Amino acid sequence: MANTTTAKTSAKTTEKKTIKKTSGKIESSEFHEFFVDELKDIYWAEKHLAKALPKMKKAATSPELAAAFEKHTQETLEHINTLEQVFELLDEKPAAKKCDAMAGLLEEANGIIEDTDSGTMIRDAGLILAAQKVEHYEIATYGTLKVFADSLNRTDVADLLGQTVENEKATDVALTKIAMGSVNSEAAAE
Repeated sequence: MANTTTAKTSAKTTEKKTIKKTSGKIESSEFHEFFVDELKDIYWAEKHLAKALPKMKKAATSPELAAAFEKHTQETLEHINTLEQVFELLDEKPAAKKCDAMAGLLEEANGIIEDTDSGTMIRDAGLILAAQKVEHYEIATYGTLKVFADSLNRTDVADLLGQTVENEKATDVALTKIAMGSVNSEAAAE
Protein backbone atom coordinates (compact mmCIF):
# COMPACT_ATOMS: atom_id res chain seq x y z
CA MET A 1 0.00 0.00 0.00
CA ALA A 2 2.87 2.39 0.78
CA ASN A 3 4.25 1.89 -2.72
CA THR A 4 0.87 2.74 -4.27
CA THR A 5 0.61 5.92 -2.17
CA THR A 6 4.16 6.94 -3.07
CA ALA A 7 3.46 6.31 -6.76
CA LYS A 8 0.26 8.39 -6.61
CA THR A 9 2.05 11.23 -4.78
CA SER A 10 4.89 11.15 -7.30
CA ALA A 11 2.41 11.22 -10.21
CA LYS A 12 0.58 14.21 -8.68
CA THR A 13 3.87 16.04 -8.14
CA THR A 14 4.91 15.39 -11.73
CA GLU A 15 1.50 16.52 -12.97
CA LYS A 16 1.71 19.75 -10.93
CA LYS A 17 5.13 20.60 -12.36
CA THR A 18 4.13 20.35 -16.01
CA ILE A 19 2.65 23.20 -17.97
CA LYS A 20 -0.66 22.37 -19.59
CA LYS A 21 -2.91 24.48 -21.71
CA THR A 22 -6.58 24.08 -20.88
CA SER A 23 -9.42 26.40 -21.80
CA GLY A 24 -6.99 29.03 -23.07
CA LYS A 25 -5.35 29.35 -19.64
CA ILE A 26 -1.92 27.96 -18.84
CA GLU A 27 -1.79 25.75 -15.76
CA SER A 28 1.37 26.68 -14.00
CA SER A 29 4.34 24.73 -12.83
CA GLU A 30 6.05 25.91 -9.68
CA PHE A 31 8.82 27.40 -11.84
CA HIS A 32 6.27 29.23 -13.99
CA GLU A 33 4.61 30.59 -10.85
CA PHE A 34 7.99 31.72 -9.53
CA PHE A 35 8.70 33.42 -12.87
CA VAL A 36 5.37 35.28 -12.76
CA ASP A 37 6.00 36.29 -9.15
CA GLU A 38 9.35 37.80 -10.16
CA LEU A 39 7.66 39.62 -13.05
CA LYS A 40 5.30 41.15 -10.49
CA ASP A 41 8.35 42.25 -8.48
CA ILE A 42 10.02 44.06 -11.39
CA TYR A 43 6.65 45.50 -12.44
CA TRP A 44 6.40 47.17 -9.01
CA ALA A 45 10.01 48.30 -9.35
CA GLU A 46 9.43 49.93 -12.73
CA LYS A 47 6.24 51.68 -11.61
CA HIS A 48 8.00 53.18 -8.59
CA LEU A 49 11.08 54.09 -10.60
CA ALA A 50 8.84 55.98 -13.05
CA LYS A 51 7.66 58.08 -10.10
CA ALA A 52 11.17 58.63 -8.69
CA LEU A 53 12.99 59.65 -11.88
CA PRO A 54 11.30 63.06 -12.22
CA LYS A 55 12.49 63.89 -8.69
CA MET A 56 16.02 62.85 -9.69
CA LYS A 57 15.74 65.00 -12.83
CA LYS A 58 14.68 67.99 -10.74
CA ALA A 59 17.59 67.45 -8.35
CA ALA A 60 20.19 67.22 -11.14
CA THR A 61 22.48 70.19 -11.77
CA SER A 62 23.81 69.20 -15.18
CA PRO A 63 21.36 69.75 -18.05
CA GLU A 64 22.82 66.63 -19.67
CA LEU A 65 22.02 64.52 -16.59
CA ALA A 66 18.54 66.05 -16.30
CA ALA A 67 17.92 65.13 -19.95
CA ALA A 68 19.16 61.58 -19.29
CA PHE A 69 16.69 61.24 -16.41
CA GLU A 70 13.88 62.54 -18.64
CA LYS A 71 14.81 59.98 -21.32
CA HIS A 72 15.02 57.25 -18.69
CA THR A 73 11.55 58.16 -17.43
CA GLN A 74 10.12 57.65 -20.92
CA GLU A 75 12.00 54.35 -21.31
CA THR A 76 10.75 53.19 -17.92
CA LEU A 77 7.17 53.83 -19.03
CA GLU A 78 7.93 51.69 -22.10
CA HIS A 79 9.29 48.95 -19.82
CA ILE A 80 6.02 49.01 -17.88
CA ASN A 81 4.11 48.59 -21.15
CA THR A 82 6.41 45.74 -22.17
CA LEU A 83 5.80 43.98 -18.86
CA GLU A 84 2.07 44.36 -19.38
CA GLN A 85 2.51 42.69 -22.80
CA VAL A 86 4.45 39.88 -21.10
CA PHE A 87 1.67 39.35 -18.56
CA GLU A 88 -0.84 39.23 -21.43
CA LEU A 89 1.23 36.68 -23.35
CA LEU A 90 1.32 34.54 -20.20
CA ASP A 91 -2.46 34.88 -19.71
CA GLU A 92 -1.81 36.66 -16.42
CA LYS A 93 -3.28 39.85 -15.05
CA PRO A 94 -0.62 42.57 -14.60
CA ALA A 95 -0.02 42.86 -10.88
CA ALA A 96 2.69 44.41 -8.77
CA LYS A 97 4.37 42.90 -5.73
CA LYS A 98 6.54 45.16 -3.60
CA CYS A 99 10.16 44.96 -4.65
CA ASP A 100 12.22 45.44 -1.52
CA ALA A 101 15.42 45.84 -3.53
CA MET A 102 14.06 48.72 -5.63
CA ALA A 103 12.45 50.29 -2.57
CA GLY A 104 15.88 50.32 -0.92
CA LEU A 105 17.63 51.69 -4.00
CA LEU A 106 15.10 54.50 -4.34
CA GLU A 107 15.38 55.28 -0.63
CA GLU A 108 19.14 55.51 -1.12
CA ALA A 109 18.65 57.92 -4.05
CA ASN A 110 16.47 60.11 -1.84
CA GLY A 111 19.18 60.03 0.82
CA ILE A 112 21.74 61.25 -1.71
CA ILE A 113 19.48 64.16 -2.63
CA GLU A 114 18.98 65.03 1.04
CA ASP A 115 22.68 64.67 1.96
CA THR A 116 24.16 66.73 -0.89
CA ASP A 117 23.94 70.42 -1.70
CA SER A 118 21.66 71.59 -4.48
CA GLY A 119 23.46 72.87 -7.56
CA THR A 120 26.62 70.80 -7.04
CA MET A 121 28.31 68.24 -9.21
CA ILE A 122 28.80 66.15 -6.08
CA ARG A 123 25.01 65.71 -6.04
CA ASP A 124 25.08 64.81 -9.74
CA ALA A 125 27.83 62.26 -9.14
CA GLY A 126 25.71 60.78 -6.35
CA LEU A 127 22.62 60.73 -8.54
CA ILE A 128 24.54 58.90 -11.26
CA LEU A 129 25.75 56.41 -8.66
CA ALA A 130 22.19 55.83 -7.46
CA ALA A 131 20.86 55.53 -11.01
CA GLN A 132 23.55 53.05 -12.00
CA LYS A 133 22.79 50.90 -8.97
CA VAL A 134 19.20 50.80 -10.22
CA GLU A 135 20.36 49.98 -13.76
CA HIS A 136 22.56 47.12 -12.56
CA TYR A 137 19.68 45.69 -10.55
CA GLU A 138 17.41 45.91 -13.58
CA ILE A 139 20.02 44.38 -15.90
CA ALA A 140 20.45 41.44 -13.52
CA THR A 141 16.71 40.98 -13.08
CA TYR A 142 15.70 41.25 -16.73
CA GLY A 143 18.63 39.09 -17.81
CA THR A 144 17.60 36.34 -15.41
CA LEU A 145 13.93 36.63 -16.34
CA LYS A 146 14.88 36.29 -20.01
CA VAL A 147 16.72 33.06 -19.22
CA PHE A 148 13.71 31.85 -17.22
CA ALA A 149 11.44 32.55 -20.21
CA ASP A 150 13.83 30.65 -22.46
CA SER A 151 13.74 27.71 -20.01
CA LEU A 152 9.94 27.77 -20.19
CA ASN A 153 10.14 27.73 -24.01
CA ARG A 154 8.56 31.18 -24.17
CA THR A 155 10.70 32.80 -26.85
CA ASP A 156 8.04 35.47 -27.37
CA VAL A 157 8.42 36.58 -23.77
CA ALA A 158 12.21 36.08 -23.80
CA ASP A 159 12.51 38.36 -26.84
CA LEU A 160 10.61 41.18 -25.11
CA LEU A 161 12.64 40.82 -21.93
CA GLY A 162 15.85 40.70 -23.97
CA GLN A 163 15.00 44.02 -25.60
CA THR A 164 14.53 45.54 -22.16
CA VAL A 165 17.88 44.16 -20.99
CA GLU A 166 19.61 45.82 -23.94
CA ASN A 167 17.84 49.12 -23.23
CA GLU A 168 18.92 49.00 -19.57
CA LYS A 169 22.52 48.33 -20.61
CA ALA A 170 22.44 51.31 -22.98
CA THR A 171 21.15 53.56 -20.19
CA ASP A 172 23.96 52.40 -17.93
CA VAL A 173 26.54 53.23 -20.62
CA ALA A 174 24.97 56.66 -21.17
CA LEU A 175 25.20 57.42 -17.44
CA THR A 176 28.86 56.36 -17.40
CA LYS A 177 29.59 58.73 -20.30
CA ILE A 178 27.99 61.63 -18.45
CA ALA A 179 29.95 60.83 -15.30
CA MET A 180 33.25 60.49 -17.11
CA GLY A 181 32.59 63.38 -19.49
CA SER A 182 32.47 66.10 -16.88
CA VAL A 183 30.49 65.35 -13.74
CA ASN A 184 33.11 63.36 -11.84
CA SER A 185 35.99 65.73 -12.58
CA GLU A 186 33.89 68.77 -11.65
CA ALA A 187 32.71 67.03 -8.48
CA ALA A 188 36.31 66.27 -7.53
CA ALA A 189 37.17 69.95 -7.95
CA GLU A 190 34.35 71.23 -5.71
